[in-house]
Amino acid sequence: MTATTDGSTGAANITGAPADDPTDTRTAADDVTDAARRAAERSVEHLLGRQDEQGWWKGDLATNVTMDAEDLLLRQFLGIQDPGTTRAAALFIRGEQLGDGTWNTFYGGPGDLSATIEAYVALRLAGDRPDEPHMARASGWIRDQGGIAAARVFTRIWLALFGWWKWDDLPELPPELMFFPKWVPLNIYDFGCWARQTIVPLTIVSAKRPVRPAPFALDELHTDPDHPNPPRKLAPPTSWDGLFQRLDKGLHLYHKVAPRPLRRIAMNVAARWIIERQENDGCWGGIQPPAVYSVIALHLLGYDLDHPVMKAGLASLDRFAVHREDGARMIEACQSPVWDTCLATIALADAGLRPDHPALVKAADWMLAEEITRPGDWSVRKPELPPGGWAFEFHNDNYPDIDDTAEVVLALRRVRHPDPARLESAIARGVRWNLGMQSRNGAWGAFDADNTSPFPNRLPFCDF
Repeated sequence: MTATTDGSTGAANITGAPADDPTDTRTAADDVTDAARRAAERSVEHLLGRQDEQGWWKGDLATNVTMDAEDLLLRQFLGIQDPGTTRAAALFIRGEQLGDGTWNTFYGGPGDLSATIEAYVALRLAGDRPDEPHMARASGWIRDQGGIAAARVFTRIWLALFGWWKWDDLPELPPELMFFPKWVPLNIYDFGCWARQTIVPLTIVSAKRPVRPAPFALDELHTDPDHPNPPRKLAPPTSWDGLFQRLDKGLHLYHKVAPRPLRRIAMNVAARWIIERQENDGCWGGIQPPAVYSVIALHLLGYDLDHPVMKAGLASLDRFAVHREDGARMIEACQSPVWDTCLATIALADAGLRPDHPALVKAADWMLAEEITRPGDWSVRKPELPPGGWAFEFHNDNYPDIDDTAEVVLALRRVRHPDPARLESAIARGVRWNLGMQSRNGAWGAFDADNTSPFPNRLPFCDF
């Protein structure tokens, strides 16, 4: 069987000669080569048809339903629910449920306890009843896995916002952390950039400990509803885990006696840090988690929903929504235009598109405009390094990364641009920035140099 001209398989080969024609000298390898060529041609045509007029490409970034569940929880917390959004989000969440009643965190993965709890609660907010078969399967599995008490800290924080979990039974994260200089262990720059952006607003949430009235109980998600908050076992005091668990107990005591003026100043410092890092599109770091927690934190400090910072933040979250033909609404954790554009450029060039093809030049122009030419959080550890990198998203000027920068450089090298000096200058800056971001141990991290402290992973708060 050989490939036909339309890419299917049949008895005739691409020359049109009968399969048993003795004059046909083609081999199976020839047929495979032709099939690969045609596939590449169709792929080129497809990519060219998907390019935006501005020159970029972007595919939908699928993660898991915690994004959609937390979006509904945020709307419930802020009192901005609307039936259409709730219905569309619930449709997507239901569609992602596995046969055993669970939800996973990656494609093809097993059920995850925290993701399943968040999805279940979101569907309860959407009106699904606990006795419906899909909900009963989920709650039964959750109880078998230890219930809410066994979930990750972030999930229990969401539940604490509505009184479904006790704040006293969550690790403490004081806003006074903002006062730590960068050379002190556990300063905010010891955390990865995405964790840092999430933890800073959560210090405000942890200090405020808000509780909104819960619209229903969640007794069905506890192994023992009469004792929903079982004590957690302490590790030996001589171990790192045991030491940090006892440190957390001390921080809980400090929460009760923290000087109010000092705490107020710390929260204001955190709020200023958050606002200074809001991107032009209203988001934070170009990703969903910091945006969600930043909106909550600022709202707790008195920023009303009509404040420009809040309006822009909420609008940015709406732009992460993908509306599907079946009426479902999926939330992207972030958007990937720089990554998709540089990879598409490389693919098209390697597939044989001429280097000065208008699509490649347009893509190069867009990537050149996306170069980040100002310092960001990376410059805390590399203050003398000139900027010159690229981020993953449309708007994320505080956090360019070395992998996007490397791929953009590889893409730009394949384009014959009408302004070669402009192109080469950008490439030189990108190479210089990437080289300068090398850590002292010889390796590179995505967003920061020398971010190698082992202590953040020891915190009871950081069980993710």
